[in-house]
Amino acid sequence: MLPPLPPLAPLSADTRLTYVLRHFRQAYTAMPAVSIGYSGAQVQLTEGSGAFFSQTNPYPPEPEWREWRGRRLPFFFFLDPQKPLVELLPGGRAHLHADLVSAAFYLLSGWQEYFSDARDQHGRFPFSVSVQHRYGFVAVPVVNYYFDILKAAVEHVTGQPLLPNGGPEDAPFAAFITHDIDNLRSAWKQPAKAALKAGNLLSFGRQVVRHLTAPDAWDNLAQVQQTVASYGAKSTFFFLPKNHPGANGTPNADYALTSVRPQVQALADAGAEIQLHGSIGTATDADQLGREAAVGVLPYHSEQAAVPGSRFHYLGWEPRTTPAVLDELAFAYDTTLGFAEHFGFRNSYCRPFHLFDFRAGRAHGFLEIPLNVMDATLYHPNYLRLAPEEILPALQPMLGEIERFGGVCTVLWHNENFDPANHQNGPQQFHAIMEYLRSRRATFVNGRDICSSVASCQFVQRLATRNRQLIAGNS
Repeated sequence: MLPPLPPLAPLSADTRLTYVLRHFRQAYTAMPAVSIGYSGAQVQLTEGSGAFFSQTNPYPPEPEWREWRGRRLPFFFFLDPQKPLVELLPGGRAHLHADLVSAAFYLLSGWQEYFSDARDQHGRFPFSVSVQHRYGFVAVPVVNYYFDILKAAVEHVTGQPLLPNGGPEDAPFAAFITHDIDNLRSAWKQPAKAALKAGNLLSFGRQVVRHLTAPDAWDNLAQVQQTVASYGAKSTFFFLPKNHPGANGTPNADYALTSVRPQVQALADAGAEIQLHGSIGTATDADQLGREAAVGVLPYHSEQAAVPGSRFHYLGWEPRTTPAVLDELAFAYDTTLGFAEHFGFRNSYCRPFHLFDFRAGRAHGFLEIPLNVMDATLYHPNYLRLAPEEILPALQPMLGEIERFGGVCTVLWHNENFDPANHQNGPQQFHAIMEYLRSRRATFVNGRDICSSVASCQFVQRLATRNRQLIAGNS
Protein backbone atom coordinates (compact mmCIF):
# COMPACT_ATOMS: atom_id res chain seq x y z
CA MET A 1 0.00 0.00 0.00
CA LEU A 2 1.12 3.56 -0.72
CA PRO A 3 2.34 5.29 2.45
CA PRO A 4 0.18 8.26 3.43
CA LEU A 5 1.62 11.72 3.11
CA PRO A 6 3.38 12.60 6.38
CA PRO A 7 3.01 16.02 8.00
CA LEU A 8 4.95 18.50 5.92
CA ALA A 9 7.29 21.25 7.07
CA PRO A 10 6.38 24.80 5.99
CA LEU A 11 7.83 25.38 2.54
CA SER A 12 8.60 29.07 2.19
CA ALA A 13 10.16 30.82 -0.79
CA ASP A 14 13.33 31.23 1.29
CA THR A 15 13.46 27.47 1.95
CA ARG A 16 13.18 26.72 -1.76
CA LEU A 17 15.75 29.40 -2.56
CA THR A 18 18.26 28.00 -0.05
CA TYR A 19 17.88 24.46 -1.40
CA VAL A 20 18.28 25.41 -5.07
CA LEU A 21 21.13 27.90 -4.56
CA ARG A 22 23.07 25.29 -2.60
CA HIS A 23 23.14 23.15 -5.75
CA PHE A 24 23.78 26.11 -8.03
CA ARG A 25 26.85 27.13 -6.04
CA GLN A 26 28.16 23.57 -6.04
CA ALA A 27 27.97 23.49 -9.84
CA TYR A 28 30.54 26.28 -10.27
CA THR A 29 33.95 27.02 -8.81
CA ALA A 30 34.87 30.22 -6.95
CA MET A 31 31.34 31.58 -6.76
CA PRO A 32 31.58 35.35 -6.14
CA ALA A 33 29.58 37.08 -3.44
CA VAL A 34 26.26 38.05 -5.03
CA SER A 35 22.72 38.33 -3.70
CA ILE A 36 20.05 36.24 -5.45
CA GLY A 37 16.44 36.44 -4.35
CA TYR A 38 12.90 37.56 -4.89
CA SER A 39 13.17 41.06 -3.49
CA GLY A 40 15.92 43.67 -3.50
CA ALA A 41 18.64 41.29 -4.69
CA GLN A 42 21.28 41.98 -7.31
CA VAL A 43 19.86 39.03 -9.26
CA GLN A 44 16.14 39.34 -8.73
CA LEU A 45 13.59 36.66 -9.52
CA THR A 46 9.89 37.09 -10.24
CA GLU A 47 8.00 34.76 -7.93
CA GLY A 48 5.63 32.72 -10.09
CA SER A 49 4.57 29.70 -8.06
CA GLY A 50 1.77 31.38 -6.10
CA ALA A 51 0.19 28.92 -3.69
CA PHE A 52 1.43 25.82 -5.54
CA PHE A 53 3.96 24.75 -2.89
CA SER A 54 1.44 25.11 -0.06
CA GLN A 55 -0.70 22.39 -1.65
CA THR A 56 -0.10 18.79 -2.71
CA ASN A 57 -0.80 18.85 -6.44
CA PRO A 58 1.94 16.76 -8.10
CA TYR A 59 1.78 18.72 -11.35
CA PRO A 60 2.16 22.46 -12.00
CA PRO A 61 0.41 24.36 -14.79
CA GLU A 62 1.76 23.79 -18.29
CA PRO A 63 5.18 25.31 -18.84
CA GLU A 64 6.09 28.22 -21.07
CA TRP A 65 8.55 27.13 -23.77
CA ARG A 66 11.57 29.29 -24.58
CA GLU A 67 14.89 28.78 -26.29
CA TRP A 68 18.20 29.11 -24.49
CA ARG A 69 21.54 28.48 -26.20
CA GLY A 70 19.88 26.58 -29.03
CA ARG A 71 17.77 24.34 -26.81
CA ARG A 72 13.98 24.62 -26.50
CA LEU A 73 13.18 24.32 -22.80
CA PRO A 74 10.12 24.18 -20.53
CA PHE A 75 9.81 26.92 -17.90
CA PHE A 76 7.36 26.19 -15.12
CA PHE A 77 5.89 29.06 -13.06
CA PHE A 78 6.55 31.67 -15.79
CA LEU A 79 3.68 34.09 -15.17
CA ASP A 80 4.18 36.68 -17.91
CA PRO A 81 5.06 35.14 -21.29
CA GLN A 82 5.42 38.63 -22.75
CA LYS A 83 8.58 39.13 -20.70
CA PRO A 84 12.06 37.89 -21.65
CA LEU A 85 13.67 35.10 -19.66
CA VAL A 86 16.28 37.46 -18.25
CA GLU A 87 16.99 41.17 -18.39
CA LEU A 88 20.59 42.24 -17.88
CA LEU A 89 20.25 45.73 -16.45
CA PRO A 90 22.78 48.54 -15.96
CA GLY A 91 24.24 49.18 -12.55
CA GLY A 92 25.14 45.56 -11.78
CA ARG A 93 21.62 44.18 -11.70
CA ALA A 94 19.70 41.44 -13.47
CA HIS A 95 16.02 40.48 -13.47
CA LEU A 96 14.88 36.90 -14.13
CA HIS A 97 11.24 36.95 -15.20
CA ALA A 98 11.12 33.16 -15.28
CA ASP A 99 10.93 31.78 -11.75
CA LEU A 100 13.91 29.51 -12.21
CA VAL A 101 14.23 28.73 -8.53
CA SER A 102 10.68 27.41 -8.16
CA ALA A 103 10.98 25.44 -11.40
CA ALA A 104 14.34 23.98 -10.36
CA PHE A 105 13.02 23.14 -6.90
CA TYR A 106 10.02 21.33 -8.40
CA LEU A 107 12.19 19.09 -10.60
CA LEU A 108 15.23 18.58 -8.39
CA SER A 109 13.41 17.93 -5.13
CA GLY A 110 11.34 15.04 -6.49
CA TRP A 111 8.06 16.88 -5.88
CA GLN A 112 6.06 15.18 -8.62
CA GLU A 113 6.64 11.62 -7.44
CA TYR A 114 6.40 12.48 -3.74
CA PHE A 115 2.90 13.88 -4.14
CA SER A 116 1.69 11.58 -6.91
CA ASP A 117 -0.19 8.40 -5.99
CA ALA A 118 0.78 6.66 -9.24
CA ARG A 119 2.95 3.54 -8.88
CA ASP A 120 3.69 0.64 -11.22
CA GLN A 121 3.55 -3.12 -10.46
CA HIS A 122 6.91 -2.86 -8.70
CA GLY A 123 5.82 0.10 -6.56
CA ARG A 124 7.82 2.62 -8.62
CA PHE A 125 6.78 6.05 -9.85
CA PRO A 126 6.05 5.43 -13.56
CA PHE A 127 7.78 7.36 -16.31
CA SER A 128 4.46 7.44 -18.19
CA VAL A 129 2.92 9.88 -15.68
CA SER A 130 5.99 12.10 -15.25
CA VAL A 131 6.33 15.66 -16.54
CA GLN A 132 9.42 14.47 -18.40
CA HIS A 133 7.23 12.13 -20.44
CA ARG A 134 4.29 14.49 -20.72
CA TYR A 135 6.40 17.31 -22.16
CA GLY A 136 9.12 15.22 -23.79
CA PHE A 137 12.29 16.35 -22.00
CA VAL A 138 13.53 13.21 -20.21
CA ALA A 139 16.91 13.31 -22.02
CA VAL A 140 17.47 17.02 -21.36
CA PRO A 141 18.96 18.16 -18.01
CA VAL A 142 16.59 21.10 -17.70
CA VAL A 143 17.80 22.18 -14.25
CA ASN A 144 21.34 22.50 -15.59
CA TYR A 145 20.01 24.87 -18.26
CA TYR A 146 18.18 26.86 -15.57
CA PHE A 147 21.49 27.18 -13.74
CA ASP A 148 23.16 28.28 -16.98
CA ILE A 149 20.69 31.16 -17.24
CA LEU A 150 21.30 32.07 -13.61
CA LYS A 151 25.03 31.86 -14.31
CA ALA A 152 24.70 34.43 -17.12
CA ALA A 153 22.90 36.78 -14.73
CA VAL A 154 25.56 36.37 -12.02
CA GLU A 155 28.36 36.97 -14.52
CA HIS A 156 26.67 40.17 -15.69
CA VAL A 157 26.21 41.44 -12.15
CA THR A 158 29.72 40.59 -10.91
CA GLY A 159 31.72 40.94 -14.11
CA GLN A 160 33.41 37.63 -13.25
CA PRO A 161 33.17 34.45 -15.35
CA LEU A 162 31.87 31.36 -13.58
CA LEU A 163 33.68 28.14 -14.40
CA PRO A 164 31.90 24.81 -14.03
CA ASN A 165 33.01 22.57 -11.23
CA GLY A 166 34.64 19.86 -13.31
CA GLY A 167 34.47 17.24 -10.61
CA PRO A 168 37.13 14.54 -10.37
CA GLU A 169 40.39 15.46 -12.11
CA ASP A 170 38.73 18.43 -13.84
CA ALA A 171 37.87 16.28 -16.89
CA PRO A 172 35.11 17.43 -19.28
CA PHE A 173 32.72 15.03 -17.54
CA ALA A 174 32.75 11.81 -15.54
CA ALA A 175 31.46 8.28 -16.12
CA PHE A 176 30.37 5.99 -13.29
CA ILE A 177 30.28 2.35 -14.47
CA THR A 178 28.16 0.07 -12.29
CA HIS A 179 26.94 -3.52 -12.24
CA ASP A 180 23.98 -4.98 -10.32
CA ILE A 181 24.74 -8.62 -9.57
CA ASP A 182 21.35 -10.29 -9.61
CA ASN A 183 22.12 -13.57 -11.38
CA LEU A 184 25.24 -15.73 -11.49
CA ARG A 185 23.76 -19.21 -11.97
CA SER A 186 20.92 -18.88 -14.49
CA ALA A 187 22.35 -18.47 -18.01
CA TRP A 188 21.44 -22.07 -18.86
CA LYS A 189 17.75 -21.77 -18.01
CA GLN A 190 16.40 -19.91 -21.03
CA PRO A 191 18.06 -22.12 -23.70
CA ALA A 192 17.08 -25.21 -21.69
CA LYS A 193 13.46 -24.11 -21.54
CA ALA A 194 13.49 -23.28 -25.25
CA ALA A 195 14.88 -26.73 -26.09
CA LEU A 196 12.30 -28.45 -23.90
CA LYS A 197 9.47 -26.45 -25.44
CA ALA A 198 10.69 -27.40 -28.91
CA GLY A 199 10.84 -31.06 -27.90
CA ASN A 200 14.61 -31.19 -28.43
CA LEU A 201 15.48 -33.45 -25.53
CA LEU A 202 19.08 -33.88 -26.64
CA SER A 203 19.73 -30.13 -26.52
CA PHE A 204 17.86 -29.89 -23.22
CA GLY A 205 20.03 -32.63 -21.75
CA ARG A 206 23.20 -30.92 -22.92
CA GLN A 207 22.16 -27.70 -21.20
CA VAL A 208 21.48 -29.52 -17.95
CA VAL A 209 24.80 -31.40 -18.08
CA ARG A 210 26.68 -28.18 -18.84
CA HIS A 211 24.94 -26.51 -15.89
CA LEU A 212 25.98 -29.31 -13.58
CA THR A 213 29.57 -29.65 -14.76
CA ALA A 214 30.77 -26.25 -16.04
CA PRO A 215 30.78 -22.65 -14.75
CA ASP A 216 27.70 -20.68 -15.70
CA ALA A 217 28.14 -18.11 -18.48
CA TRP A 218 26.92 -15.45 -16.06
CA ASP A 219 29.44 -16.42 -13.38
CA ASN A 220 31.77 -13.85 -14.90
CA LEU A 221 32.64 -11.26 -12.29
CA ALA A 222 36.39 -11.25 -12.96
CA GLN A 223 35.70 -10.91 -16.69
CA VAL A 224 33.41 -7.93 -16.06
CA GLN A 225 36.01 -6.21 -13.88
CA GLN A 226 38.78 -6.84 -16.39
CA THR A 227 36.67 -5.66 -19.33
CA VAL A 228 35.93 -2.35 -17.63
CA ALA A 229 39.52 -1.99 -16.43
CA SER A 230 40.76 -2.35 -20.02
CA TYR A 231 39.30 1.14 -20.63
CA GLY A 232 41.14 2.59 -17.66
CA ALA A 233 37.83 2.55 -15.78
CA LYS A 234 36.68 1.40 -12.36
CA SER A 235 33.72 -0.90 -11.72
CA THR A 236 31.26 -0.58 -8.87
CA PHE A 237 29.48 -3.85 -8.07
CA PHE A 238 26.19 -3.97 -6.15
CA PHE A 239 25.59 -7.36 -4.52
CA LEU A 240 22.27 -8.74 -3.27
CA PRO A 241 22.48 -10.28 0.21
CA LYS A 242 19.12 -12.08 -0.14
CA ASN A 243 18.48 -15.08 -2.40
CA HIS A 244 14.82 -15.70 -1.63
CA PRO A 245 11.96 -13.95 -3.46
CA GLY A 246 10.46 -10.83 -1.96
CA ALA A 247 7.06 -10.86 -0.27
CA ASN A 248 5.47 -9.97 -3.62
CA GLY A 249 7.13 -12.93 -5.35
CA THR A 250 9.75 -10.85 -7.19
CA PRO A 251 13.05 -12.76 -7.34
CA ASN A 252 16.16 -11.56 -5.59
CA ALA A 253 19.60 -13.12 -6.16
CA ASP A 254 20.03 -16.59 -7.66
CA TYR A 255 23.15 -17.08 -5.50
CA ALA A 256 24.05 -17.02 -1.82
CA LEU A 257 26.36 -14.15 -0.96
CA THR A 258 28.43 -16.46 1.24
CA SER A 259 29.23 -18.57 -1.83
CA VAL A 260 30.86 -15.66 -3.66
CA ARG A 261 32.90 -14.19 -0.81
CA PRO A 262 36.26 -15.06 -2.44
CA GLN A 263 35.15 -13.48 -5.73
CA VAL A 264 33.98 -10.33 -3.95
CA GLN A 265 37.32 -10.08 -2.16
CA ALA A 266 39.18 -10.58 -5.45
CA LEU A 267 37.17 -7.78 -7.06
CA ALA A 268 37.93 -5.45 -4.16
CA ASP A 269 41.62 -6.38 -4.28
CA ALA A 270 41.62 -5.53 -8.00
CA GLY A 271 40.34 -2.03 -7.24
CA ALA A 272 36.60 -2.47 -7.75
CA GLU A 273 34.14 -0.77 -5.44
CA ILE A 274 31.79 -3.15 -3.60
CA GLN A 275 28.41 -1.87 -2.46
CA LEU A 276 24.97 -3.01 -1.35
CA HIS A 277 22.09 -3.91 -3.67
CA GLY A 278 19.12 -3.71 -1.33
CA SER A 279 16.70 -6.59 -1.88
CA ILE A 280 12.97 -6.33 -2.59
CA GLY A 281 11.28 -4.51 0.30
CA THR A 282 14.35 -2.77 1.72
CA ALA A 283 13.48 0.54 0.05
CA THR A 284 10.73 0.96 2.64
CA ASP A 285 12.13 -1.00 5.58
CA ALA A 286 15.11 0.43 7.44
CA ASP A 287 15.33 -2.60 9.74
CA GLN A 288 15.54 -5.03 6.82
CA LEU A 289 18.07 -2.88 4.96
CA GLY A 290 20.11 -2.51 8.16
CA ARG A 291 20.19 -6.29 8.60
CA GLU A 292 21.32 -6.75 5.01
CA ALA A 293 24.05 -4.17 5.49
CA ALA A 294 25.16 -5.93 8.67
CA VAL A 295 25.46 -9.42 7.15
CA GLY A 296 26.14 -8.34 3.57
CA VAL A 297 28.90 -6.67 1.64
CA LEU A 298 29.50 -3.43 3.55
CA PRO A 299 31.32 -4.73 6.65
CA TYR A 300 33.04 -7.43 4.61
CA HIS A 301 35.64 -5.10 3.19
CA SER A 302 36.53 -2.29 5.58
CA GLU A 303 37.61 0.18 2.90
CA GLN A 304 34.27 -0.23 1.12
CA ALA A 305 32.34 0.39 4.33
CA ALA A 306 34.01 3.79 4.75
CA VAL A 307 31.72 5.35 2.11
CA PRO A 308 28.59 3.19 2.02
CA GLY A 309 26.53 3.37 -1.16
CA SER A 310 23.39 1.65 -2.37
CA ARG A 311 21.17 0.84 -5.29
CA PHE A 312 17.86 -0.90 -4.74
CA HIS A 313 16.93 -4.07 -6.62
CA TYR A 314 14.47 -3.46 -9.50
CA LEU A 315 15.21 0.24 -8.92
CA GLY A 316 12.81 0.04 -6.00
CA TRP A 317 12.05 3.47 -4.58
CA GLU A 318 9.17 4.86 -2.56
CA PRO A 319 9.60 8.66 -2.55
CA ARG A 320 7.78 9.08 0.75
CA THR A 321 9.94 6.65 2.74
CA THR A 322 13.12 5.55 0.92
CA PRO A 323 15.11 8.79 1.41
CA ALA A 324 14.40 8.65 5.14
CA VAL A 325 15.55 5.00 5.22
CA LEU A 326 18.85 5.97 3.61
CA ASP A 327 19.33 8.85 6.04
CA GLU A 328 18.46 6.70 9.05
CA LEU A 329 21.12 4.16 8.07
CA ALA A 330 23.60 6.91 7.20
CA PHE A 331 24.37 5.91 3.62
CA ALA A 332 26.76 8.32 1.97
CA TYR A 333 25.25 7.90 -1.48
CA ASP A 334 22.55 6.18 -3.50
CA THR A 335 22.36 5.65 -7.26
CA THR A 336 18.87 4.27 -7.86
CA LEU A 337 17.10 7.26 -9.39
CA GLY A 338 16.60 6.74 -13.07
CA PHE A 339 13.50 5.73 -14.99
CA ALA A 340 13.50 2.03 -15.85
CA GLU A 341 11.47 2.80 -18.97
CA HIS A 342 13.74 5.42 -20.52
CA PHE A 343 17.33 6.66 -20.34
CA GLY A 344 17.84 10.25 -19.22
CA PHE A 345 17.33 12.38 -16.14
CA ARG A 346 14.62 11.52 -13.62
CA ASN A 347 15.18 14.77 -11.73
CA SER A 348 16.24 16.72 -14.83
CA TYR A 349 19.78 17.17 -13.51
CA CYS A 350 23.06 15.61 -14.67
CA ARG A 351 25.13 16.08 -11.52
CA PRO A 352 24.96 14.45 -8.08
CA PHE A 353 22.47 16.19 -5.82
CA HIS A 354 20.51 15.97 -2.58
CA LEU A 355 16.81 15.19 -2.60
CA PHE A 356 14.58 17.42 -0.50
CA ASP A 357 13.21 16.20 2.82
CA PHE A 358 9.62 17.45 2.79
CA ARG A 359 9.07 16.47 6.42
CA ALA A 360 12.07 18.38 7.75
CA GLY A 361 12.12 21.23 5.23
CA ARG A 362 15.75 20.74 4.21
CA ALA A 363 17.97 18.59 2.01
CA HIS A 364 18.50 14.92 2.80
CA GLY A 365 21.97 13.93 4.00
CA PHE A 366 22.86 11.28 1.41
CA LEU A 367 24.07 12.14 -2.07
CA GLU A 368 21.99 10.93 -5.02
CA ILE A 369 24.05 10.03 -8.10
CA PRO A 370 21.44 9.86 -10.88
CA LEU A 371 21.21 6.70 -12.99
CA ASN A 372 21.21 7.62 -16.69
CA VAL A 373 21.59 4.42 -18.71
CA MET A 374 20.47 0.88 -17.84
CA ASP A 375 21.01 -2.04 -20.21
CA ALA A 376 17.52 -3.46 -19.64
CA THR A 377 15.94 -0.13 -20.56
CA LEU A 378 17.46 -0.31 -24.03
CA TYR A 379 16.03 -3.66 -25.12
CA HIS A 380 13.51 -5.01 -22.59
CA PRO A 381 10.15 -5.81 -24.26
CA ASN A 382 8.37 -3.49 -21.82
CA TYR A 383 10.78 -0.62 -22.40
CA LEU A 384 12.50 0.86 -25.49
CA ARG A 385 13.21 -2.26 -27.59
CA LEU A 386 16.03 -0.56 -29.47
CA ALA A 387 17.83 -2.50 -32.18
CA PRO A 388 21.52 -3.05 -31.38
CA GLU A 389 22.68 -0.51 -33.95
CA GLU A 390 20.23 2.09 -32.57
CA ILE A 391 21.55 2.11 -29.01
CA LEU A 392 24.60 4.37 -29.19
CA PRO A 393 23.00 6.90 -31.62
CA ALA A 394 20.00 7.12 -29.27
CA LEU A 395 22.24 7.80 -26.27
CA GLN A 396 24.65 10.27 -27.85
CA PRO A 397 22.49 13.42 -27.50
CA MET A 398 21.98 12.69 -23.79
CA LEU A 399 25.68 11.97 -23.32
CA GLY A 400 26.44 15.25 -25.06
CA GLU A 401 24.28 17.10 -22.55
CA ILE A 402 26.19 15.53 -19.65
CA GLU A 403 29.47 16.55 -21.26
CA ARG A 404 28.17 20.08 -21.87
CA PHE A 405 27.55 20.63 -18.18
CA GLY A 406 30.47 18.65 -16.76
CA GLY A 407 28.13 16.10 -15.22
CA VAL A 408 28.31 12.44 -14.28
CA CYS A 409 27.07 9.70 -16.60
CA THR A 410 26.00 6.68 -14.58
CA VAL A 411 25.82 3.43 -16.56
CA LEU A 412 24.29 0.21 -15.22
CA TRP A 413 25.31 -2.90 -17.16
CA HIS A 414 24.38 -6.19 -15.47
CA ASN A 415 27.00 -8.94 -15.46
CA GLU A 416 24.61 -11.26 -17.33
CA ASN A 417 24.71 -8.85 -20.28
CA PHE A 418 28.44 -9.46 -20.69
CA ASP A 419 27.44 -12.90 -21.99
CA PRO A 420 28.69 -13.20 -25.62
CA ALA A 421 25.39 -14.91 -26.49
CA ASN A 422 23.60 -11.57 -25.99
CA HIS A 423 23.63 -9.66 -29.28
CA GLN A 424 20.92 -7.12 -28.34
CA ASN A 425 22.17 -5.28 -25.26
CA GLY A 426 25.25 -7.32 -24.62
CA PRO A 427 29.03 -6.89 -24.61
CA GLN A 428 29.22 -5.39 -28.11
CA GLN A 429 26.83 -2.58 -27.18
CA PHE A 430 28.64 -2.02 -23.87
CA HIS A 431 31.96 -1.72 -25.71
CA ALA A 432 30.45 0.86 -28.08
CA ILE A 433 29.35 3.02 -25.14
CA MET A 434 32.72 2.71 -23.42
CA GLU A 435 34.59 3.56 -26.62
CA TYR A 436 32.44 6.66 -27.00
CA LEU A 437 33.01 7.77 -23.40
CA ARG A 438 36.76 7.27 -23.75
CA SER A 439 36.81 9.15 -27.07
CA ARG A 440 35.13 12.12 -25.34
CA ARG A 441 37.81 12.11 -22.58
CA ALA A 442 35.46 11.19 -19.77
CA THR A 443 37.18 10.44 -16.51
CA PHE A 444 36.06 7.13 -15.02
CA VAL A 445 35.12 7.28 -11.36
CA ASN A 446 33.39 5.29 -8.66
CA GLY A 447 31.02 6.36 -5.92
CA ARG A 448 33.77 7.12 -3.42
CA ASP A 449 35.47 9.39 -5.96
CA ILE A 450 32.23 11.27 -6.58
CA CYS A 451 31.55 11.74 -2.88
CA SER A 452 35.04 13.05 -2.25
CA SER A 453 34.72 15.55 -5.11
CA VAL A 454 31.36 17.01 -4.07
CA ALA A 455 31.63 19.73 -1.46
CA SER A 456 28.38 18.68 0.19
CA CYS A 457 29.96 15.33 1.00
CA GLN A 458 31.71 16.89 3.96
CA PHE A 459 29.17 14.73 5.78
CA VAL A 460 30.76 11.52 4.50
CA GLN A 461 33.08 10.93 7.44
CA ARG A 462 30.29 11.58 9.94
CA LEU A 463 27.94 9.32 8.02
CA ALA A 464 30.52 6.56 7.69
CA THR A 465 31.17 6.61 11.43
CA ARG A 466 27.45 6.38 12.15
CA ASN A 467 27.05 3.62 9.58
CA ARG A 468 29.70 1.51 11.26
CA GLN A 469 28.00 2.05 14.61
CA LEU A 470 24.62 1.01 13.21
CA ILE A 471 26.10 -2.08 11.55
CA ALA A 472 27.85 -3.04 14.79
CA GLY A 473 24.55 -2.62 16.64
CA ASN A 474 22.73 -4.88 14.18
CA SER A 475 25.39 -7.59 14.19
